[in-house]
Amino acid sequence: MSIAVDGLRVSLGGATVLEGVSFDVPTGCLFGLVGPAGSGKSTLLKAIGALVPHDGGTVRVGEVDMGHADAATLASARRGIGFLFQNYALFDHLSVAENVAFPLRRAGVTDEALLRERVAERLARVSLVGFEARLPATLSGGQKKRVGIARATVTHAPVVLYDDPTAGLDPVTSQKIYDLVQQEQRAQGATVIAIASDVRGLLTIADRVGLLHRGRLVFEGSVEEARTTRDPLVRQFVDGRLEGPL
Repeated sequence: MSIAVDGLRVSLGGATVLEGVSFDVPTGCLFGLVGPAGSGKSTLLKAIGALVPHDGGTVRVGEVDMGHADAATLASARRGIGFLFQNYALFDHLSVAENVAFPLRRAGVTDEALLRERVAERLARVSLVGFEARLPATLSGGQKKRVGIARATVTHAPVVLYDDPTAGLDPVTSQKIYDLVQQEQRAQGATVIAIASDVRGLLTIADRVGLLHRGRLVFEGSVEEARTTRDPLVRQFVDGRLEGPL
């Protein structure tokens, strides 16, 4: 399922966060979105999922205009989107198994045997077999991220949005998470947008990449184009060298 963003504008609290953002993500593409803190990356993901209102422009997920769809159409479209939030957003009072099962229950799945089967399959995919009864408070940061990935993919959603899946993790764990994101995307053929502050790690798995700066998309292209461009702003992120104020 493709994603098409055209001229998107979003304001929050009276301040413009996104201004005229346009890009397309083809079906089955893993799109990496980078940019400095405060550039609007998380807001863009929330706008794609219609979790924040649009002031202008359009966001289409498949055939659905996420900014103007009626409530029933929007609810149906959201069931086709998996979302990993930066702060995990796990339910503290629910076990790992119940956290992973939550999107299935919300989608109306009531067959307990099927729920257990799907949860077990997802936890095996993220190497957390035996963690079913654990509570989130007992997990490490990397384990919470993996639970989040299992939950985001348990419905086999055609679109998955990852909000900085490696935030706060050490480099080794971060690369394992990136590899897992890519493996899941390839296995399910999902269309994925992943945002990250760890640009080098993200570039190891992305098909295409965009750079968001001060609410505007200032670069969009292949990973190879990102690595070879002479644009000084892109070079700052790809090379990890700051040559001036952001």
